[in-house]
Amino acid sequence: MSARTKARKRALDILFEADQKGANVLSVLEERLRVPGREAGLPPYAEEIVRGVVQWWVELNTIIQDASPEWTLPRMPAVDRALLRIAAWEILCNDEVDVAVAIDEAVTIAAELSTDDSPGFVNGVLGTIAREAPALSRGE
Repeated sequence: MSARTKARKRALDILFEADQKGANVLSVLEERLRVPGREAGLPPYAEEIVRGVVQWWVELNTIIQDASPEWTLPRMPAVDRALLRIAAWEILCNDEVDVAVAIDEAVTIAAELSTDDSPGFVNGVLGTIAREAPALSRGE
C-alpha cells in the first residue's frame, strides 16, 4: 500500500469519526495529531487532505450534491460521503494528484470499506465531478 493510500485512509478515518460523533472535523484532527492512539503519527498528506476538505467544505458539498441529484448527502453512507469529499478535493484542488488516481483510490477504498453498491456510486459521482466541476484552487 502506497504512502498516499495510507494517508487517504487516515484522512477518511478522521472525517468518518467526526461525522459519526457530530464533532468538528478540525477538533478531531487536532486530537489525532496530539494523541495518535494505537496508530503511528498522522501522515502529513492525511493532515493536508483533512485541512483541504475543511477549507472547501461548502463548495465540495455543493459540487458532490450537484453530481448526485438522486442522493442527498445525508442519505449517503458516511464512508461514501467522506470518500467523495476526499477525492473531490484531490480532483479539484490538488494539482499533485492525477484525476484518474484520485477516482481509482476512492473506488478501491469504497470496495473495501463501504457497501456493495458504493464503488459504482463513488465512481459515477467522481466521474461527473471530474468532467463538469470547476477547479477550486488549482495553481494557487
